[in-house]
Amino acid sequence: MNYSFKVSCRKERLQSIREFIKATLQHYAIPELALSQMILAVDEVCANLMIHSHHCNPKDSLELEIFVKEHKEVIFEIRDKGTGFNFKSYQEPCLEQIIKDRRKGGVGLLLVKRIMDHVEFSYNDEIRSNVYRLHKYIA
Repeated sequence: MNYSFKVSCRKERLQSIREFIKATLQHYAIPELALSQMILAVDEVCANLMIHSHHCNPKDSLELEIFVKEHKEVIFEIRDKGTGFNFKSYQEPCLEQIIKDRRKGGVGLLLVKRIMDHVEFSYNDEIRSNVYRLHKYIA
């Protein structure tokens, strides 16, 4: 099954993304902790795209599609036309340094990579969009 949701790039819309994910996946046998972690990971990617790629421009939008494969895997596909960010080039920050510097950000993508089983980025020429895929295997 697949489910789609389109949202403008306003931070206020992050709540609706979280609600969409929860409403969509509540019908599957996914443990509450795993569901909360997936919501956190997708929320983090969407927030980063809204803030850093789209500068919270409400005229821009993100598209989220959720694919549930045989009750064994959930794939979140996020598409946008903003400045792309390739996860492969991401260097994990030193947590000790973040704590020492008392930085308030910088760990979101670290969480995403630790929560999800596989994270990928591509550019789709056909639809002229960045595509972020987050995979999570479920028991």
